[in-house]
Amino acid sequence: MNDQAFFNQLILKTAFNQPISACISKFVYVLSEQGYVRYTVFKKIKVISKLSQWLQRKRLSIKDLDEVKVKKFICYLKKRNCLQLGNWATLKQFINFLREENIIAALVTEPSDSAIEIIENSFTQYLKQERGLSQATMDRYLPTIRLFLMERFGEKNIFPDKLLPTDITGFILRHAHTMSISATQSMITALRSFFSFLYQRGQIPTNLAAAVPFVSRWRYVPVPKFLQPEQVKHILETCNQKTPMGKRNYAILLLLSRLGLRAGEIANIELEDINWEAGEIMVKGKSKREQKLPLPDDVGKAIAAYIRYSRPRCSSRKVFIRTKAPVHGFLSSVNVCTIVRQSLKDAGIETDFKGAHLFRHTLATNMLSKGATIKEIGQILGHQLPSATEIYAKVDLGALSAIAQPWPGGKL
Repeated sequence: MNDQAFFNQLILKTAFNQPISACISKFVYVLSEQGYVRYTVFKKIKVISKLSQWLQRKRLSIKDLDEVKVKKFICYLKKRNCLQLGNWATLKQFINFLREENIIAALVTEPSDSAIEIIENSFTQYLKQERGLSQATMDRYLPTIRLFLMERFGEKNIFPDKLLPTDITGFILRHAHTMSISATQSMITALRSFFSFLYQRGQIPTNLAAAVPFVSRWRYVPVPKFLQPEQVKHILETCNQKTPMGKRNYAILLLLSRLGLRAGEIANIELEDINWEAGEIMVKGKSKREQKLPLPDDVGKAIAAYIRYSRPRCSSRKVFIRTKAPVHGFLSSVNVCTIVRQSLKDAGIETDFKGAHLFRHTLATNMLSKGATIKEIGQILGHQLPSATEIYAKVDLGALSAIAQPWPGGKL
């Protein structure tokens, strides 16, 4: 029995269970399109069928269904020792499906009475509309602001005009010692942005952003972590290109090692971004900057092989797609970083730094060793400022040793 015949039979078995008969066929179709296998679809429809029977006994229609009803149904399953792993996720998925199909009313969120949430929402709108920041950046800022306000005012009323410079320095001193330099700098950037927002809104008389201390980061002390050329070659050779996942991962690893793309840039590549005739790829970088890069022959062939033979069918225009249900395009850089970590593990390569940037550093270091200028490296990496690329100058140890002066009193 093929999948379609199986799904049709499953629909017939459950369609008599009112009140879900009107939508069960479409839900089964959506599940199959998202890549769920027969057994998983069967388990999901089984719990939905139980929900339908419960609604019947309660004399409720499908339009009465919401999160409150679902929680009551979960309690019912618990009392009967019928609650299984994955039931709650399935029910949330079903609720979302019903809303997308306009079968039940959209979720209405009550306006929050929390002073912190009110000011957070206003700050979020400011970051989005006036600063044009990405969702990822806002997600980094908000926890810092929430923690600062909670420590200073608690959960009650917030009085921004009562804030003092000592509140800011005290908060930073309490938390900076538990964080990395990068995390501390991110915290400080969030605070500066928040106080500028309060000042622009007239909620504080003085812009307290000036009271936020700077954190020094010695850019030229650490040498960038990078791989040796033979290690990159070994990682690529270890990638199993006989499987759909392997074909996808191989194409991603080539984009990292040949073009030095950031993880987020790879996650956001869409089918329309590749110009096959011109041999170019459009890269959407930081701050919504776009850059056309030449598509190397081996990279293009790997991407084409993945799209043609292994990319799952789905409505997403993203090039790289999840292989497991629910099937959709990569949502963030996390997907790419996970592939890098697993690839390093499969290749048996141990490094202190296991992020996708490892390949970016490797490409820059390799280009430098072959005579590329700092400016040329910056153009490939999409750096807006020369200072972002200058960190790689230190890895050319041969050139540095040629100009190094002997230590006074030491041997020549």
